Amino acid sequence: MASSQFHCLQSVRVSSASWLFISTSFDHGRVNFKRNSNCLVYASTNNLNRDHHPQSKVDSVLDSIKWDDKGLAVALAQNVDTGAILMQGFANREAVATTVSSRKATFYSRSRSMLWTKGETSNNFIKVHDIFLDCDQDSIIYLGKPDGPTCHTGAETCYYTSLIDLLEDQQSGDKFPLTTLNSLESTIAKRKGELDVPQTGKPSWTRRLLLDEKLLCSKIREEADELCRTLEENEDKLCTASEMGDVLYHSMVLLALQDGKIEDVLEILRHRFSQSGIEEKRSRKIRG
Repeated sequence: MASSQFHCLQSVRVSSASWLFISTSFDHGRVNFKRNSNCLVYASTNNLNRDHHPQSKVDSVLDSIKWDDKGLAVALAQNVDTGAILMQGFANREAVATTVSSRKATFYSRSRSMLWTKGETSNNFIKVHDIFLDCDQDSIIYLGKPDGPTCHTGAETCYYTSLIDLLEDQQSGDKFPLTTLNSLESTIAKRKGELDVPQTGKPSWTRRLLLDEKLLCSKIREEADELCRTLEENEDKLCTASEMGDVLYHSMVLLALQDGKIEDVLEILRHRFSQSGIEEKRSRKIRG
């Protein structure tokens, strides 16, 4: 029998649509408070100042968090485009409230007993788009876009040491926990960096593509056509996924040749979420 108790996933959403949503998931399904005016909080898209929405609503959300005996909760920062975990700190009520209002990831320093905003000295801020609570409501994720390297060492993320490498007595440095697309991009970048190195034996397919632009472009067109034919010929979803994988791979090789990054592509797609395709196409013509 379905229970009506909280499944405890809450989102404090800072969106470009000029709203701050509070939504909660129950065991029997998701309830979207967007339709309930009592649970809708207004906020400015440019400056989410707490004066722009009822303080009682902010307090209600903050009251739902299970702070520890020192009034703190673990707070992670995650890249909204790549999914990379950037850093981990601690936050108290004021830190989370400040993050909501400023849209910059703010934490509580246990050693200095004060709030601190990531980037206040380096200017490498993390601009927060959304805030999530875990199922137990005792840890927080700031989902945002970093302005630059997050780690004090200058690394993109604070997580670059592989425990498995350490256990196997391998040197572990600058080995980031990459998603599948980012891992593929890293491999392609490595092949690109080796183009000037003399090769013996049969070259890799990626190397051949990087050295032959005409071959690369012909393969992208070929793979795109094969992807379309999976629809036209009513092939199953696994065939479609396979052909889509081919299109992605070959397109990412071209992206690497143009010194682009998959993160750039994902960011562009994210910015298009709130824009119609027709308007976006029209804006390209204006820019051109």
